[in-house]
Order: sequence, then C-alpha cells, then structure tokens
Amino acid sequence: MATAHITVEHLTMAYGDFVIQRDLNFSIGRGEVFIVMGGSGCGKSTLLKHLIGLQQPAAGAVFYDRRNFWEANAGQRIELMRRIGVLYQSGALFSSLTLAENIALPLREFTELSQAEIADMVSYKLALVGLAGFEDYYPAEISGGMQKRAGLARAMALDPEILFFDEPSAGLDPVSARLLDDLIISLRDTLGTTIVVVTHELASIFAIGTDSVFLDPDSKTMLATGNPRQLLAESDDPRIIQFLTRGQGRGDIRMGVS
Repeated sequence: MATAHITVEHLTMAYGDFVIQRDLNFSIGRGEVFIVMGGSGCGKSTLLKHLIGLQQPAAGAVFYDRRNFWEANAGQRIELMRRIGVLYQSGALFSSLTLAENIALPLREFTELSQAEIADMVSYKLALVGLAGFEDYYPAEISGGMQKRAGLARAMALDPEILFFDEPSAGLDPVSARLLDDLIISLRDTLGTTIVVVTHELASIFAIGTDSVFLDPDSKTMLATGNPRQLLAESDDPRIIQFLTRGQGRGDIRMGVS
C-alpha cells in the first residue's frame, strides 16, 4: 500500500452554519491518481479548496506527510503550498501573455533562475505536455485542449510533488479529454507525481483512478473510498451504483470498464 501523502481526518466543511460535508476521513497515497467524485452539489470543489489551503476547515485537519497544514505557521504553509500545483477548470491562463510568459511567472516569482534557465525550463515543461514549439503563442491562438495542457505546464513549473485537477475534462471533446487523461497517467508514471482529480466524468474516473472518495450531497458525508472499478464491482450502496452506472445498472457497465 502506498505511503500516505495527504491525510484528511474528521474534516467538516461549512459556510457559516451551513454544512457542506462532515467527518471526512481518507488518505491519498503517494503516487496515486486519487478521484474526488459524487453528484452535483456534494462539495467536490469545496473539498479541493480545503486540500490546497484556500479554505479553512470548520473542524478536523488536513495533513501533508503528517504535518497539519492549519497548525503550521505562515512560512511553513507557504513551503507546503509550493509543493503543490493546481490546474483549474478554466486553465486560468493570462490572455495577454504568451504561453512561455504564463509558465515563466512562478519561476520568476519563486526561484533565482537566470532568464536563460527560465527559458529552458519553460520549453521543457511545454514539451512534457506535448506543446513543444508553442512558446510564443497566446492562449486565444490555441484550442481548448491545448489551453488545458498549457495550464498544466504552468502548474508543473515549480516541480510540485502533488498535482490537483479541478474538472479537467470540462469543455473538452471526447478525444481531447482522453488525451488529457493519457497525459495525467504519463506524468504519474514518469515523474512519480501524486495526482488528485475532482471529476464526475465516468470515462476519466475509470480510465485513470487508482483510489477515490465518494461524497454524498444528501447525507453530507463520504459513502466510500477505494478504487473506482472495485467500488463498481463490490459496492452494495445504491447511491454509488447509480452514480457509477448513470442509472443503467451494473451488468452492462462493468463490461465497459473491464
């Protein structure tokens, strides 16, 4: 079993008195592709904000390698956050900057690399995501799938140990979505990166997920953790089965993910 890279203990997420999810307990193994899944409104993106330090828990804790994020001082939190990279749903590229300038931003802000070294690093990161030679393009000049990959290159700029993806397939056609899934697996396999993906796309869940947590909007807590394929095969909870089969039943769906 993989060593825990992130551990969530008794986490409750709330906006004031309105509870989103309560008493979440799970761990994310080093080198896993971990899926955060569940129906609309269950708090998937809110959980992502808690995991990356953008929102403080109402109760409970998030640990990075057994270090409690919210008990750390400001300097320690910055150090922990530099170990992660985030690809937001929109890609979040600056439209007025070229791809090279977008990726160079964190390198200029947080490293002492020379201009030549930054240029080399930018080219390397773009090559990793299949965009070699696109340094001088602006976001509006490339496709949506390419924008997602460029956003991923920027998320990887500081060589993070953990990459977070917020609905990476949103807005992509099936071919582009599959290419992005393949890229996620490649990065995990070649760089050993721990990857956390918030998604409701079944194709991606079954293609890349090695572990997961299932959030339920009605009970406001987690129903299960585990490999998504194993949950499909073995869960007795009708809510999980309905989600993982889109209500079609287990028999035919299982054939599609075998």
